[in-house]
Amino acid sequence: MGTDDVRDAVLDAARAAFHARGYVRTSMKGVAAAAGVAPEVVNRYWNSKESLFAAAMQLPFDPASAMPQLVAPGLDGMGERLTRATLDLLADEQSRNDFIALFQAGASATKAARGMQDFIERAMVDRLVRTLGVPDARLRVNLIMSYLIGIGTTRYVVRIEPIASMPEDDLVKLVAPTIQNWLDPTKPLQKPKGASGGSKQAKTTEPKPRTDG
Repeated sequence: MGTDDVRDAVLDAARAAFHARGYVRTSMKGVAAAAGVAPEVVNRYWNSKESLFAAAMQLPFDPASAMPQLVAPGLDGMGERLTRATLDLLADEQSRNDFIALFQAGASATKAARGMQDFIERAMVDRLVRTLGVPDARLRVNLIMSYLIGIGTTRYVVRIEPIASMPEDDLVKLVAPTIQNWLDPTKPLQKPKGASGGSKQAKTTEPKPRTDG
């Protein structure tokens, strides 16, 4: 097989595996075996399961490379970076359409939807939780993602004014401080009585060790 044929075979095998087994239970070695190639061939094209998933499912971005760029500079200014990255991504029509399709898939009860949910949890939520190192990290990340998805949907999908036509810099100035506030470890979340945020104590919730193949 030529290079393109090998790549296509791996992507087809990966797509089938993610649909059938979900994100967590799919390994790169298993994909290689299904495609009839050596594991090294898969690693040559995609150096992580996140990258392989992004390519196989035609995601508009690769969290394996995008997330480190957003979090590496630290907590200072992260609210603005996350806000701008979200708005810039959704401003592109193709990326926006891809995300709409992904969210529609994630809302269904199919195996593909469960794979998408697993991916979001492992590649995005867990990555941010590990990086933040703040109390109630998982709850904070969930709040941030929910807020940014809501802003993006309001601006680019349902297009409600004045958010729809507001200059990006102005919108960032309004949204980023709220995101930054949720990232601030000195500001405890005001949780309803009985809410745990994934942990009964005010400490970072560490994700389980990854089992990428």
